[in-house]
Amino acid sequence: MNIKALALAPVLALAMAIPAFAERISLNEISRYLNSLTTVTSEFTQVNPDGTISTGTVYIQRPGRVRFEYNNDRTLVLASGGTVAVFDGKSNAGPHQYPLSQTPLSIILDANIDLSRPNMVIGHTEQNNATIVTAQDPQRPQNGNIQMVFSSPTELRQWIVTDDTGAKTTVILGEMQKGGSIPASRFSIQAAMGQ
Repeated sequence: MNIKALALAPVLALAMAIPAFAERISLNEISRYLNSLTTVTSEFTQVNPDGTISTGTVYIQRPGRVRFEYNNDRTLVLASGGTVAVFDGKSNAGPHQYPLSQTPLSIILDANIDLSRPNMVIGHTEQNNATIVTAQDPQRPQNGNIQMVFSSPTELRQWIVTDDTGAKTTVILGEMQKGGSIPASRFSIQAAMGQ
């Protein structure tokens, strides 16, 4: 064995021991994946803008519907019919309501997600074997953005919504149950107001 081969042996052994880095998932693949999600149920952990932590169950029915039920709290967040309603469990007042289009969450609830649209994606990176995509509504960038984290094979793991004030809310998903049906009444703002 020559000296050059002996000198390279440790380098080659080290190179073979390093795991291959995950490649960044393409925007087309992420769009295809998000469009394939119709009905999803998952436990979640939420890090609120003030640093407090909440847990609960999220129900998603695309397009346009989501329900966040919080554990140990009567707070409820519903999106349906183009409206978001936030029911404060500590208040007897009615829900705070605003258009779904004013929240970056509308991006993943849209009927046809196309992340290749001009000015929609403002960040697309690979970090710690995850693909991170930051998207905004190109017509309303002032409403904030959503940063989505995907593992490979393509699976949504968490999102961070930055609202129009710069406040960040992180939602970390547990194991997602996909498919099945969720009764439409679970997303009814009117029904929730009658409870």
